[in-house]
Amino acid sequence: MQWAGKIFDFYVKASIHVSLAVVSFLFLSSCFLNISVPNSLYLFIFFGTIPAYNFIKQTRGGQNQYFGLLSGDKTIRWFSVLSLTFAAYFGTQLTANTMMGVLILAVLAVFYTIPIFPSRKTLRHSGIIKVFIIAFVWAGATVLLPVIEVQHYLSWDVWIETLQRLLVILVLMVPFEIRDLGVDPNEMMTIPQRLGIRKTRRLGIILCLIGFLLTFMKDELLAYEVLGKSIISLSLIGLLVWLPEKQHRYFASFWVEAFPVFWAGFLWGILNAV
Repeated sequence: MQWAGKIFDFYVKASIHVSLAVVSFLFLSSCFLNISVPNSLYLFIFFGTIPAYNFIKQTRGGQNQYFGLLSGDKTIRWFSVLSLTFAAYFGTQLTANTMMGVLILAVLAVFYTIPIFPSRKTLRHSGIIKVFIIAFVWAGATVLLPVIEVQHYLSWDVWIETLQRLLVILVLMVPFEIRDLGVDPNEMMTIPQRLGIRKTRRLGIILCLIGFLLTFMKDELLAYEVLGKSIISLSLIGLLVWLPEKQHRYFASFWVEAFPVFWAGFLWGILNAV
């Protein structure tokens, strides 16, 4: 079964898993906002996430920061190039406004990875700013982009959904922040470094509750949305309560990132059972 382990390892390291998480969030947005997201956007987001995340991973240590993918694993490198080619193809099928939004998010991702000035550190090393950049990029890609693509106006409900998605991403980042607590330099001043692990958990639980309560501020609210978001909130709270300080190798990179996939599968089951 050694081959199965190698396939799974590639699945995680090549960012296929995180790409599935992103498109799962995209599916949740289509359900909660009652919009029909075209397959071209699903495929663009899926294939575009792979090279983006692989580049970020290769430059994580600050080395080869301008040519991270050129020095990484060859298989992942060529897989990223192939994915980028597919993303470019499906990108041609999207509207100009959507691609403008993609450009803005891409610029944020680049500034997160590469310092604006070679002598300065990247935004990745800026502690709290880092997590908000990641959360905004995920929320923008999975809520705002599909709304723009279907030419739906940015209504009150869209902004509520965007804020909720941002809060969910912030909470999902807590396990990663705690995992990296022992390796992050003190000058980064991440949330666990500032508050400690216990208070960081409490903050995450508060964000979960705020995010869920925001559901009832929407103008149009469906029963399955309340059910779906209650499951999301409860599972996130459970994650924070039982989150181990010493995590298994794939705990954050697989199980935590699988949460959106589980949520999307659960909601799909509800919609098909009705």
